[in-house]
Order: sequence, then C-alpha cells, then structure tokens
Amino acid sequence: MAEEPKVCAWAMHQPLEREYHDTEWGQVVTDDTVLFEFITLEGAQAGLSWYTILKRREAYRQAFAGYDLKQLAEWGDQEAEMILTGFDIIRHRGKVNSVFSNARAALALQQEFGSLSAALWQFVGGVPINHRWESMDQVPASSEASKAMSKFLKKRGFKFVGETICYALMQAVGMVNDHLVDCYCYERAVMSQGAVKGGTDNEKSIEG
Repeated sequence: MAEEPKVCAWAMHQPLEREYHDTEWGQVVTDDTVLFEFITLEGAQAGLSWYTILKRREAYRQAFAGYDLKQLAEWGDQEAEMILTGFDIIRHRGKVNSVFSNARAALALQQEFGSLSAALWQFVGGVPINHRWESMDQVPASSEASKAMSKFLKKRGFKFVGETICYALMQAVGMVNDHLVDCYCYERAVMSQGAVKGGTDNEKSIEG
C-alpha cells in the first residue's frame, strides 16, 4: 500500500481545508483580483477559523461582485445592507464596509504602482521567501515584512490589515512558502515561483 503523502497538520481536519492546501495555499498569486479576494477573506477571518471562511468563499464572490474593484469602490451603506441580509457571509458590518474602502485604496495603489500586485510583492523584494520549517511550532504569526506591509496598507486607507492578517495573506499567495519541508506541496510551491521575476532562492525576510 502506498504511503500517504505528508501534509501540513493544519490542513488535515476538513476535506475543504485539504483541497485548499493542496491546490492553492503557498502558490504564487500575482493577479490583482485574486489578491484582493485574499485581502478580503483574510480580513474576514479575523477572530475566526479559516475553515469558517472557506465554507463561505463562493458566497463572498457573489456578494462582492467577483471582486470587481471599480464596482466595489462605488458601493456604500445600501449595498452593505443588501450583502448582510442576502448572503451567507460573516455578518460584520465593519468588515463588509471595509471591502468597499479597501477597493478604493486598491485602485489608488494600481495608479501609484501599476498594479496591486507590485504594491504588495515589494515587501518580499518581488521574490518569494522559501522557509524551511520542520514543524508547525516554528511557523511565525507575523514577520518584519508583514509588519511593514500592514503599516503601508493602513497608511493608504486599508482596514483589517494587521500584521498577522498580512502574514496570513503572504502565506496564502506564495510570498512566503510556509509548507513544512516534508510536506509534499513544498516543492510544488517552489515550482510556482517562476511567476514573479523568475526568482526562487529568497530564504529570508526583508527587514522593516
């Protein structure tokens, strides 16, 4: 009988978590729409489990117009009320309203940096960081890079972007590869890194 591949422990509780771990987590993302989706979902997770958010992921896409930044930037209290009563999302008015203000802030970053991707990926110098953790106990909740990203985003009007949320974002979109080294997805994450500047050898976090 073939041996079951080793997988990061957090992904072994629910099939949906396992699917997400195996197919998305730690894979490089440079598409602005997908990046904004993860900003939204990671912010929504604050105080909750990731599984709670994953179960509602499709509802979030429907509620927030497929993360169309220009459309979201024009929304306000009326749309928030519709979303809060009509969709299976986390019913937190502040988090819902933050999506609209974050969309406006994201559009401003696109104007300033050319893309939301360029604005975010600068915090790892445009090159993914490959950590080599051997146990989940070694994986940090934040880093100097996530602290810098959080400060940057807050200054430009983003909400629900604390340093821990930013680090979770960095993990999700492949800015840091936090699969354990014996997880079978570790090398797959490394292989995805050709999407950004062709670099795969960044082994440490930036400072500040």
